[in-house]
Amino acid sequence: MSAIDTGALATVLAASAGTALTVMLLTFAVGTVKGVHRVVDSAWGLAFAAVAVVAWFLSAGHGDPTRRAVVAVATVVWGLRLALHIARRGREQGEDPRYARMLARARGSKALYALRTVYLLQGSLVWLVSLPVQVAMLLPQPLDAAAALGLALWAAGLFFEALGDHQLVRFKADPANKGRIMDRGLWAWTRHPNYFGDFLVWWGLYLTACGTWQTAAATLVSPLLMSVLLIKGSGKRLLEAHMADRPGYADYQARTSGFLPRPPRPVGRPR
Repeated sequence: MSAIDTGALATVLAASAGTALTVMLLTFAVGTVKGVHRVVDSAWGLAFAAVAVVAWFLSAGHGDPTRRAVVAVATVVWGLRLALHIARRGREQGEDPRYARMLARARGSKALYALRTVYLLQGSLVWLVSLPVQVAMLLPQPLDAAAALGLALWAAGLFFEALGDHQLVRFKADPANKGRIMDRGLWAWTRHPNYFGDFLVWWGLYLTACGTWQTAAATLVSPLLMSVLLIKGSGKRLLEAHMADRPGYADYQARTSGFLPRPPRPVGRPR
């Protein structure tokens, strides 16, 4: 891979895989003791932050210092914010219905089934999705136009995601909204402002690794995979299946974009 020390790259890739695995195994231990495997959702952001820190440390002397610092900080800020938000949201709650349904299919040990199908899978996804972060740390070139655009997308995505989460928390905190569908603020423009924010964040971080055509091609799988997860995988698709029977949700779907933000459709207008 042009302009990157392949020995350093191998070290960073291996250490990042070990870091993601360690975070998930520790979280598995916590989830098993508590009997609640929804803790893995908080570990998702923590694992990305941990990978970024390890990659930053091991890339010293190989990558451009400014690019290394900026990419590390951007990933850690996103990861820690997400982890804290999910931890607060799930405090004193029982098992997530998604994991309850998944574990109900287990034959034999539910803990080992969760380890295989939840924790190890998510650890592998963290490593793969974070490839642009790992590679960007080793690019010797100073920040360029692609990286600047990427950081602008990251900032827009973080803002969109954080604001959407904040609006939803405030909406749910009001007893008058119990049983109602959140359709205000950013949620009037897209049914999933948090997922759309993640989408921008990871396409932005991908651009920070596009210092050469080789690194751009080698890491393209990461934002593509994240996009599939958000839209067709465990994000939008599963959440909407869970919400489908809620009163008023069909009307909300009819007037509100499923992903990309746009003004809400007038009531009665076809989708």
